[in-house]
Amino acid sequence: MDVMSADPPPTLVVRTVQRHNPLPLSDSLSGDVTGAWTHGADGLVGLGAALILPLRDGLDEAADIWRRIVATAAVDDQVHVEGSGLVGFVSTAFDGEGGRIVVPARILGQRDGVTFETTIDGGIVRDVAGPAGPGEVVVVDGPVSGAEWRDRVAEASARIRTGALAKVVLARSVVATTENPVDLRWLALRLAEAYPDCWTYLVGPLVGATPELLVRLRDGVAESRVLAGTVSRADDPVEDEALAAWLVASAKDLSEHAYAVQSVTERLEPLGELQVTGPSLLTLPNVRHLATDVRVAVTGRSVLDLAAALHPSAAVCGTPREDALALIAEIEGMDRGVYAGGVGWIDAAGDGEIGIALRCGVRTGEHELVAFAGGGIMADSVPDAELAETDAKLRPVLGALRS
Repeated sequence: MDVMSADPPPTLVVRTVQRHNPLPLSDSLSGDVTGAWTHGADGLVGLGAALILPLRDGLDEAADIWRRIVATAAVDDQVHVEGSGLVGFVSTAFDGEGGRIVVPARILGQRDGVTFETTIDGGIVRDVAGPAGPGEVVVVDGPVSGAEWRDRVAEASARIRTGALAKVVLARSVVATTENPVDLRWLALRLAEAYPDCWTYLVGPLVGATPELLVRLRDGVAESRVLAGTVSRADDPVEDEALAAWLVASAKDLSEHAYAVQSVTERLEPLGELQVTGPSLLTLPNVRHLATDVRVAVTGRSVLDLAAALHPSAAVCGTPREDALALIAEIEGMDRGVYAGGVGWIDAAGDGEIGIALRCGVRTGEHELVAFAGGGIMADSVPDAELAETDAKLRPVLGALRS
């Protein structure tokens, strides 16, 4: 069912029961998947559709629409664990129009050893074939070549040195053309297997495995994981550890990270006393990041309200925010669409998890996927190093395509 966001949402009749014959969520990812959010063995997989709402104005609009959906829903939740009951999957554009809210017809979930199933009356689940691989893959630069992007990094660094701004995040894209149709379930399965410490997601044409949680809200406690400052992994263990030591001592990366943390804490501070932990080192198969976790008790806000207040953080935009947005629009040379927007899920209480849509690809044609990556540019950024960082960040999606 497709409904435009300006229309009043229909009444949804929702029922959640515990399953006593649990199956791995990966089995569910082989079906008619319309939304997914997994982290290790836990998560949610939505099948079919009861409601699909396109978004025109980002996280604020999504929060308002969700309140209207919940206000008329009839929910029978017999499980009462995180992710049970009425759930919507959300994807929003980095800036402006794009993304959607999806309420699946059926949701399979697992949380802390409890497996459950949610059904929505009137929703439709299609019979579909299992996921299939893409066959031969050819990858080319997007609208801005690697050489051109290096020049834009140099220009951004020069602007920063004049004092026009302190940091900007520039992104680039590559276009993958596949022999067989692009199957986002295939990518999600491989990303979940290769990056279990990330949050694997699939909403509409968007798929990825993000290491960065913009905000989680559960029982009145909000948490945000901030990532900024990155180094690629090395195959040689000695070199790999040396790179890790370099990252935690890098003045450029520590400064870049501090700006990202500040952009989160200054927006959460009005809500209450913050608990800030970090920076620490987050190690993933392809890269290492500097990571800081921020917690605060909140009342009267949904996870989408909090995400709207935080987005775009300096981790994906820059600082000052408006100056960075203006520079991105001027020199980045592409439309980010849902890349670096919000992605995740929300329940009837307003709790949920919204990540930043990173390490992702967007299906733009039957045989075409566009993959995105970016990096934080500072006054002393080295264009070749920044390009290499984006290559490392493209590795999860392109590696999944080629596996």
